[in-house]
Amino acid sequence: MNVSMKNKKLNMWIKEVTELCQPDDIYICNGSKEEYALMIQKLLKSGIAIPLDKRPNSFLFRSDPSDVARVEDRTYISTSSKEEAGPTNNWMEPKELKNTMLNLYKGCMKGRTMYVIPFSMGPIGSPISKIGVEISDSPYVVVNMHIMTRVSDRVLELLGADGDFIPCLHSIGAPLAAGEKDSKWPCAPIDKKYISHFPEERLIWSYGSGYGGNALLGKKCLALRIASSVAKREGWMAEHMLILRLTNPEGKQYHIAAAFPSACGKTNLAMMQPSIAGWKCECIGDDIAWMKIGSDGRLYAINPENGFFGVAPGTSYSTNPMAMDTLKENVIFTNCALTDDGDVWWEGMDGDEPAHAIDWKGRDWTPESTEEAAHPNARFTAPASQCPVICKDWEKPEGVPIDIFIFGGRRSNVVPLVYEAYNWDHGVFLGATAASETTAANIGAVGNLRRDPFAMTPFCGYHMGDYFQHWLDMGDRLGDKAPRVFYVNWFRKSEDGKFLWPGFSDNSRILKWMCERIDGKVGAEETPIGLLPNEGDIDLNGINIPSDDMGELLRIDTDAWKAEIPDIENHFFKFGNRLPERLRKQLQEFKKRLG
Repeated sequence: MNVSMKNKKLNMWIKEVTELCQPDDIYICNGSKEEYALMIQKLLKSGIAIPLDKRPNSFLFRSDPSDVARVEDRTYISTSSKEEAGPTNNWMEPKELKNTMLNLYKGCMKGRTMYVIPFSMGPIGSPISKIGVEISDSPYVVVNMHIMTRVSDRVLELLGADGDFIPCLHSIGAPLAAGEKDSKWPCAPIDKKYISHFPEERLIWSYGSGYGGNALLGKKCLALRIASSVAKREGWMAEHMLILRLTNPEGKQYHIAAAFPSACGKTNLAMMQPSIAGWKCECIGDDIAWMKIGSDGRLYAINPENGFFGVAPGTSYSTNPMAMDTLKENVIFTNCALTDDGDVWWEGMDGDEPAHAIDWKGRDWTPESTEEAAHPNARFTAPASQCPVICKDWEKPEGVPIDIFIFGGRRSNVVPLVYEAYNWDHGVFLGATAASETTAANIGAVGNLRRDPFAMTPFCGYHMGDYFQHWLDMGDRLGDKAPRVFYVNWFRKSEDGKFLWPGFSDNSRILKWMCERIDGKVGAEETPIGLLPNEGDIDLNGINIPSDDMGELLRIDTDAWKAEIPDIENHFFKFGNRLPERLRKQLQEFKKRLG
């Protein structure tokens, strides 16, 4: 063991896991550059890592076709009663789940090294941060955790002899017999994969998958599912939100946290380059926000992550130039295509398609091929510090004060470009009823809407009705220092199916209006759904949007909103008697305003 180990709980846990999983060797990680290089050498030697000639210190990995994404139906929230997990989670009784998994874990690391990865979610020592320790038998996990979290022997020093941490046990579930050759991407069959959370014990067990959030247990498992449960108990917030800083021409800073379901432009907004003169946007985080009330009564946020784990397909210089500039070196790519000149490629990237590439399954690919070259969920793992617009205060231990919350979804009609909540409870109602269209094929039909409250449906580690109540409770504590709440829809279309709003860098115009609302510089029109911009208050200098299109972008169709009511009622019905009375009241007030 190459680091001083003082923590009694950790030493006991390592001993238990060693006896259970029976690895050939144990390695305690220290987070150094030398260690990263050592792991990469190991992965190169085994043939799992492919070096990229075009990007310094960058490597491509190809996962098994059965192991390409989070597996929601194999993801469990295991609480003492099913009621506590709520209607949005897969539940299994803890004793039964543990027995099943303990049998799988028996001898599962034979022929492999067991890596002990001490990590901090958030800056090491920050009052908002938490410490985790992941035990894994995958060197791929080690290198990704190096980028995505703060792996360091300083974490062990901070733990001391009796400090607490969140134990995260992971195995790919592929023991090796003596002399047996390893596969290119070892993992277990789908019916043997388990990603299990025990919120009452602050414990994560994962088995059978080596991919993404199933294996990098600091990410969704700890930073959202377990942290959301801990946050409710301790009185803070763990949210699926980007964090950005917007600075106006006078130098005034605003901090914005925004929650969107997938495919709604979250990373693009986090790294946006404003199209309006004199305004500056900086990224603090693209995916997760942890927030605590500070001594001044305001809500302060940190990004608990250390890197970006982004979807590659669709990322380009036209959609997200800052992300592309982040990916020039020191990046791990997974399930992208490999070009003949030693670079990665994916659908939606700038420039011409390659005439030939090796696809994510390792097969020859040409533009005539019937399948895509990169998997639709192909990923990049990149250090956040490399982002050209990373905020200088992104690692500030006390966090940044949040002024604005934004919710949103992908809607081709009904929902306007932007509106503001009347008050905190109304804002919670907007977050609780947030919805996105599931497919382009059935746009507009209410039945094809997916309600995704606060973009947290797959990530809330306890009963979502209690989660809504926690938001209301936080608002009560914040009082008049609570952030203002807005709802956006960048995706409204004309009758002939064209997007009405240009999006991307022009979304800064909408953020500017929000900031001006906070400063009392612009008024708003009261409507049944919320406060809408007055005509002329959104800065359209430099872009040509016909007034008819702007009218449509901000039009409220009362009948279309009335048609949403049954779907909202069905959605709320799921939460039974755990739905806060204040949200029922918000729904009644909404109906009344619609007339």
